[in-house]
Amino acid sequence: MRTERTSKLPPFFTQVIGSLPRPQVVRDLLARRHELPPDRCRRTLDDCVVFAIRLQEQVGLDVVSDGEWRRSHYIGEFLDRVGGFERCRRFEHQGETKFTDVVVRRMTAAESVFADDARFLVQQTDRCTKFALPSPFLIAVRYWHQDYSRGAYPTIEHFMEHLAEILAREARAVVEAGIDIVQIDDPALTYFCDRRLTSGETIHDERLRREWNIERQFPQALAAINRVAEGLRAEVHLHCCHSVYKRQSDVIGDYKPILPRLAEAKVDRVNLEFAYPQTGDVSDLGLLPAHLAVGMGVVDVRCEVLQSIEAIEALGAAGAAIIGSHRIALNPDCGFAPGAGEPPTIDEAYEKLRRLVSAAARLRSRFSTADCRDLSRQSL
Repeated sequence: MRTERTSKLPPFFTQVIGSLPRPQVVRDLLARRHELPPDRCRRTLDDCVVFAIRLQEQVGLDVVSDGEWRRSHYIGEFLDRVGGFERCRRFEHQGETKFTDVVVRRMTAAESVFADDARFLVQQTDRCTKFALPSPFLIAVRYWHQDYSRGAYPTIEHFMEHLAEILAREARAVVEAGIDIVQIDDPALTYFCDRRLTSGETIHDERLRREWNIERQFPQALAAINRVAEGLRAEVHLHCCHSVYKRQSDVIGDYKPILPRLAEAKVDRVNLEFAYPQTGDVSDLGLLPAHLAVGMGVVDVRCEVLQSIEAIEALGAAGAAIIGSHRIALNPDCGFAPGAGEPPTIDEAYEKLRRLVSAAARLRSRFSTADCRDLSRQSL
């Protein structure tokens, strides 16, 4: 639901998706946090997070996050805090052999694991705040495996049901802490946009080689998302990206296969990617269900090349021509660093966000003038 604060946000309001690149000092803190005295580590991270917030304020963003600087990974931090996961599954990803976590015991968190982080963000800024949580479906498809997980959860559906329960509680807790916007991250929904993946062709992430059935799985995913969003006294966003790893995407494909299926989504806005090649096409917005607004990804977080303000503005204007300026917010395609070690620098992110804010200002002026002309014609 839109709140009194979020209702005051202007057309083309600017927001981050969540993560900012971590400076080396933050990476070092995250890597060594179990070796350091807890109070010292927390105080130092507090200071770093304040800097991340001030950077966003300085650049002029309307909605800020904490940069996710307390997280080594946008999903992994949640898994670590709720418990029940072990790094024991070997897999291949983009030519690299890795080990990933899988659920091996029932999750045990009885209280919120992110409320303190959310409360700290709210206390440090007067801007609208956003806090991101991973979706039940995303965690389920990546971290349940029949060889390791059945003792804890007999099926992936059992696992997803418990995840929805825990994440719904988590969402309520961060809203009670004062967060204005809860974002549910689900790049797994975008897997259904990649025809190579859904047709069973080989793909570079071994974890994605499975049966994909949009008719069966999408309603299950959406039901779990709706359970997390249910009753929240905050604006709720659903973020559907194509994943980011070392300036590449795991999947490709426009949003046409999934946007009509969001008609039953109990969220306010869906944040999509349009700047990076082979992600969304602006024409996809014609399929956006009428009750949903959109966060248009108009800044490419993967490529080092800086888009011009004019190019960013042109993407936003193209979206407004289809669904109207009042339904559009502007954001980067994705978080700049879903994992702490992602290559963009904080200076690169700052300049890209600066250009995003400049483009938004131009769009507000441009469409405000156009609206005034329309009113003048109507009065003649």
